[in-house]
Amino acid sequence: MELSNILVVAGKPDLSELVSQTKGGAIVKNLVTGQKYPVFKNDRISSLGEIRLFTESDEKPLEEVFGAIRDHLKHEATAFDPKKAESKEMFDLLAAVLPDYDRERVHASDVKKLFAWYNILLAAGKLEPDPEGDAEKQEENTNQ
Repeated sequence: MELSNILVVAGKPDLSELVSQTKGGAIVKNLVTGQKYPVFKNDRISSLGEIRLFTESDEKPLEEVFGAIRDHLKHEATAFDPKKAESKEMFDLLAAVLPDYDRERVHASDVKKLFAWYNILLAAGKLEPDPEGDAEKQEENTNQ
């Protein structure tokens, strides 16, 4: 799974995928509606590939967190709606997939976004393992 071209645009709902870059910004596509729209250099844009989740020892890239959630839920969406779910239910699932998450620095709003994004990415088919990337990572881990 490659998350570097999946973007969070401040003020826009859902997630967007980079379609092309322009002189003053980029064209993105909403992953839920499929609608394309421009974003500009002055918009606050974050790539999911750059976002990390705090753990007790370090930070985990969202790619790894989403992979753990996907494997734990057996490629299914969450049983709850992240926008309406109780915090305890979401934190219990997070603890099941990432037991060492930092309970001091990971807030309910973060977990709500995490599971909302997971469901969007799963529905859009963006959480499928990347056989090429996974093989490279496995080789790196073997060489260490």
